[in-house]
Amino acid sequence: MSDTEHAVTSRYTNPGAEKWLDNPIACLDHGFVMLKDYMGGDESIVQAARVSYGRGTKHSSSDKALIDYLLRHRHTTPFEMVEFKFLAKMPIFVARQWIRHRTASVNEMSARYSVMEDDFFVPAPEELRFQSTTNRQGGSADEVPPELAQKVADILRRGTERTYAEYSEMIEQDIARELARIHLPISLYTQWYWKIDLHNLMHFLSLRMEAHAQREIRVFADAMAQIVRDAVPWSWEAFEEYNLGATYLGKSESEVIGALLRGENVTALPTPIAKGGRRREFEEKLRSFGIDPEKALPPIVE
Repeated sequence: MSDTEHAVTSRYTNPGAEKWLDNPIACLDHGFVMLKDYMGGDESIVQAARVSYGRGTKHSSSDKALIDYLLRHRHTTPFEMVEFKFLAKMPIFVARQWIRHRTASVNEMSARYSVMEDDFFVPAPEELRFQSTTNRQGGSADEVPPELAQKVADILRRGTERTYAEYSEMIEQDIARELARIHLPISLYTQWYWKIDLHNLMHFLSLRMEAHAQREIRVFADAMAQIVRDAVPWSWEAFEEYNLGATYLGKSESEVIGALLRGENVTALPTPIAKGGRRREFEEKLRSFGIDPEKALPPIVE
């Protein structure tokens, strides 16, 4: 039996997930995300939530409403009944970000046992960006001049070519792979199997699909989102409603917005959001509500 053939089974099959089995989604220049296996679907979440009642109701509208209620009220345990196993290929620097989500089972290829392929991520000139002046761990939206962008892209490309040639030379001289690998840069591609339940996968996606997430990991999150959207459409709809498309407010932020809605003048902001990064973030939230922060809020007091 080939890898793409499946024996007749009595286990739950999910048509939305089945369509993605062994079908890779290309990411970046050499990477991909591919669904290798899964367990359950929206029905599994409903069954877990209604465990005292067996299968529960027979009306899909009631089941969909239950999933909406669970996510709306952050009752997340039933979502752990659904699992996905992905095979992914990504640059090492993306993998190091990715692995910070410690709620998955991971098995990564090892350069101690394998000779690494000549696959490196080199951003296109138009993808290069300056360092952000307000976010220490991110890039800015300011355009890099074409001449500088091409220069940087060429530097990165030449560096990977030289490094891989030197790595290959060490391998040919029978230097231990576990030592030769230390010369390789974090732009090198690695692969792993990544198995995770739906609750923790949605948390991963909420962070890595966010507009401020690094683009190079966001494309992998977007790829997985295509699969999840088809596999658990009711859960995905609730996820979009209460997470991806939602704006979260802190206590101080809620108090200020409440005052604005009552038509009250805000003469001073609560200390947590008075200035700095919290102030800038709150102003962004007000703009998303159609409120001009320059008119609604008092000036920043240094």
